Amino acid sequence: MSARAKSQHGAVSPLRFGVFITPFHPVGQSPTTALQYDMDRVEALDRLGYDEAWFGEHHSGGYELIACPEVFIAAVAERTKHIRLGTGVVSLPYHHPLMVADRWVLLDHLTRGRVMFGTGPGALPSDAYMMGIDPVDQRPMMQESLEAILALFRAAPDERISRKTDWFTLQDAALHIRPYSWPYPEISTAAMVSPSGPRLAGALGTSLLSLSMSVPGGYAAIETTWDTVCDQAAKSDRPEPD
Repeated sequence: MSARAKSQHGAVSPLRFGVFITPFHPVGQSPTTALQYDMDRVEALDRLGYDEAWFGEHHSGGYELIACPEVFIAAVAERTKHIRLGTGVVSLPYHHPLMVADRWVLLDHLTRGRVMFGTGPGALPSDAYMMGIDPVDQRPMMQESLEAILALFRAAPDERISRKTDWFTLQDAALHIRPYSWPYPEISTAAMVSPSGPRLAGALGTSLLSLSMSVPGGYAAIETTWDTVCDQAAKSDRPEPD
């Protein structure tokens, strides 16, 4: 594979290579051993020159053990030097948006900007069930949360954010420290086969984290995914993403 590619404007730019880690482990294996194995893998990726690694959030099933990818990233960041570390994803309906934004500003400083904030509605029905969340509500909840988080990141220093939804309230809220990255960490919206993820990315101006290859019909969906992002960006009066 070529290590360089041409952009749509003809400029040559280096390709970035990354790994999306789904940390499957045998049910019943020592979680301490399993998590150490995952951290060792990321250290090896860093030594081999990989550009980025992504980690998901799961609360049930017993085989994907990272319940808080931000904590895992903080630990791995201490063991690596160059590789960028991302969440694939933070399941936004499971968390208050102010707490998510505060955690990411802290993580951004701890890693000196080596983080990528991947967001999604949550994947495992068993996770949502344990929290009493109707799966039908997860996508709207994710959008409400992401809009609030972006408002907090994009607010002026003296600006306060107030919002009220069916499941969270922000009252004169503000980040008490500013992000390390300017203007804030890179944010991605997850997408699989449904066009809802690409539409949200285009509407809100985030990057896109495509997970389409992991589900049936995913490869076919990739053909139209980026067009959907660009079309929605145009409808939302946002510049065409690159």
